[in-house]
Amino acid sequence: MAFEPPRRLVRALGETAPDGDGWLERLPEAVRQAVALRGLTVERVQVPGGRSSLVVLVRRADGTPAVLKLAPPRARPEAERAALAHWDGLGAVQLLETDGAEGVLLLERLHPDVSVRSLPEAKALLEAAGTLRRLWVEPPAEFSFETVAGRTGRQAEAMRAGAETDPQVAPLVEAALAARAELLAAPPEHRLLHGTFRQSKVLAGDRMPWLAVGPDPLVGECAFDLARLVRDRVEDLIATPSGAATTRRRVKRLAESLDVDQERLKGWTLFRAVESGVRARRVGREQDAELLLEFAGWL
Repeated sequence: MAFEPPRRLVRALGETAPDGDGWLERLPEAVRQAVALRGLTVERVQVPGGRSSLVVLVRRADGTPAVLKLAPPRARPEAERAALAHWDGLGAVQLLETDGAEGVLLLERLHPDVSVRSLPEAKALLEAAGTLRRLWVEPPAEFSFETVAGRTGRQAEAMRAGAETDPQVAPLVEAALAARAELLAAPPEHRLLHGTFRQSKVLAGDRMPWLAVGPDPLVGECAFDLARLVRDRVEDLIATPSGAATTRRRVKRLAESLDVDQERLKGWTLFRAVESGVRARRVGREQDAELLLEFAGWL
């Protein structure tokens, strides 16, 4: 199969592995092998696709539509496989094979061009929140997922380094790190989390109206998972004079609808926004960084 990886994927992988690791170079042969092994017929590569994986729309030997997903080890595809197997289609895309080559997932075909983000904002938040609620289950005993404490610990180190080289962000970083320390002191629950949940991660399906895709799963408290949803459509929030007030109402509404403590949601929203803003600035995405850090300042 001859193809060019989507530019969005190439750009994003360049940010996470600037020196390269050979995965993109090996990708065409990996796709060819995965397709041949399963007797698949390729329709097309999904564009713009994801930031950490290649998504190929395929058909199985019996004509059933499916999705072939290939991801590098640093995207933790085996954790995604374990989470999808555990959810077993409840709130998330169905895994069509529980084993297979490392980094290769065969998934139920959803409608890749129709996400919850296409709905009016209030309806989108409602549908997204309902989908997320179904994912918060007890984690499986047989797979050791990363924890919120572990992932945010690595992120905190990078945030501190960013604050040292950019004193302007230091006050926000200090506030975010203080919020993290307080939140981790007494986590209220231990659930399997999506990890990178937002409106664009919820696609229309046939089996159910909306299903989550693309998890980067971990275990911890639900407020951490919900925090990324709070800042969805951040560019729209920043562009409106009432953006700060809208954000505060959104925190309150989402917390109440999902039985999450409002202050804990606010704290994790702050941490995740600052972390994303510092990371965006580190890789040269200045516009994204400015939006995220301004949003964080409202919290």
